Amino acid sequence: MADLFADDLPPAPTPGAPREDAPLADRLRPRTLHDVVGQEHLTGPEGPIGRMVAAGRLSSMILWGPPGTGKTSTARLLADAVGMRFTAVSAVFSGVADLKKAFAEADLAARAGQRTLLFVDEIHRFNRAQQDGFLPFVERGTVTLVGATTENPSFALNAALLSRAQVLILHRLGAEALNRLLDKAEALEGPLPLDADARAALVASADGDGRFLLNQAETLYAAQIAEPLDPAGLGQFLQRRVAVYDKDREGHYNLISALHKAVRGSDPQAALYYLARMMTAGEEPLFLLRRLVRMASEDIGLADPQALAQCLAAKQAYEFLGSPEGELAIAQACLYVATAPKSNAAYKAYKAAARSARETGSLMPPANILNAPTKLMKDIGYGKDYAYDHDAPDGFSGDNYWPDDMTPQTFYEPVERGFEREIRKRLEWWDRKRAERRED
Repeated sequence: MADLFADDLPPAPTPGAPREDAPLADRLRPRTLHDVVGQEHLTGPEGPIGRMVAAGRLSSMILWGPPGTGKTSTARLLADAVGMRFTAVSAVFSGVADLKKAFAEADLAARAGQRTLLFVDEIHRFNRAQQDGFLPFVERGTVTLVGATTENPSFALNAALLSRAQVLILHRLGAEALNRLLDKAEALEGPLPLDADARAALVASADGDGRFLLNQAETLYAAQIAEPLDPAGLGQFLQRRVAVYDKDREGHYNLISALHKAVRGSDPQAALYYLARMMTAGEEPLFLLRRLVRMASEDIGLADPQALAQCLAAKQAYEFLGSPEGELAIAQACLYVATAPKSNAAYKAYKAAARSARETGSLMPPANILNAPTKLMKDIGYGKDYAYDHDAPDGFSGDNYWPDDMTPQTFYEPVERGFEREIRKRLEWWDRKRAERRED
């Protein structure tokens, strides 16, 4: 499948003269890193990519972000910016033979003094063994690896590969960045046949995907529409539900913020209203379900343990029924979390515990609670004097479970609401028992 390598393709047009018949997204592809929109946190002077380019040397990296955020363009421009040879493979179409060819060519280029940037699109689609195959070539410096993925690298990529590459996160394009893309399109093709509200709706419908936005714009240009479309006309023309904007033009993030805060504020009527607003505007139902699950853990927690179960059941019901029947399950979950007793005690406790773990993460647990599967481990005290709680009075030994060099901490403080009221009583009872044990 050598024909899939970038070096074997016909020469690309020069940046100043794109092919006239190329798709709009290709004709508007950025020509320098400065032209990449929406990723200034990476490409700017203080960003990691900006700093590497200024130094003239790149380290291997994984570009993680949603579709249409500029991963491929960024990789190509990186090679140009530091004078490296650019080679690309796609994990969807390429196999071991393609990788061997790429590494062999990179070896030859290195002997001639030319460094190679190997761009691997959809790198998460390579299996673990194939990912391991990159390691010796990255370690020797044969290639500088730039992988692109839409999946969480923590789960999709080998730990060994991640340890040799910096993970850089590309953000979904916000409204400002998407509007800049449309401005560039209009500078090239002329005004879009949309009124202001329809233009805003088109931007919202892209859901952060710049490529999708430009493809939609190209469809509008090709139709040669005489009169500007309003949001309803745009939705009918594209046969796609687009976001419904009221006179204040509240967008995606404003609405999800309003939904979350209405749930947190225990206002089920307002929460249901904002949920319906987003569903009507064409919001992705699984996005809403993810946020409801988050609310169940962040704002309710153990004040009502059923909140999380209700949200996960709604996800299962929606996946089983689909739209529109499954949307009722989402509404039910929304009403449940809005009417549940509220507590962020679990959320605060985890943040405090994570902060403490970062500060004391190398401390060993006390020897008495360590497992001792071997004689040597038993001989050095692992598991010695462990108190088995089920054998203790009241099923509670009151033993110490904290590292010897660490003072016991209090992270979780349940509130006097809902089920956490009962948990607080239990914790207080256990605290009294521990105090009695220390006194004995």
